[in-house]
Amino acid sequence: MTTDQALPELDPVIHAQARLRVVAALNVLGEGDEMAFNSLKDLLGMTAGNLSVHLTKLEEAGYVAINKTHRGRTPVTFVALTRRGRLAFEDYTKAIRTLLDNAGGAR
Repeated sequence: MTTDQALPELDPVIHAQARLRVVAALNVLGEGDEMAFNSLKDLLGMTAGNLSVHLTKLEEAGYVAINKTHRGRTPVTFVALTRRGRLAFEDYTKAIRTLLDNAGGAR
């Protein structure tokens, strides 16, 4: 990488470790598919409160959609990655690859 080429910016919403893990986990689902909050919490080994805080940040950025519903009388929350979230994750992974490909300076 030459000195006139800028390093790519990393999306600060996704870059936080917990949010990166959330987005990466949701990205493996098909477009339009969703995961139950408790399943995501268990998969990531996060507390409900911690996951909720990070999902709020991702939702505010438009990266995830939250769907609160009921199964019988039991409330259930589903989480899905939005199209915007998928594009942001794709851009983020491209930026990381560029940084890694150029690590170590000039060759």
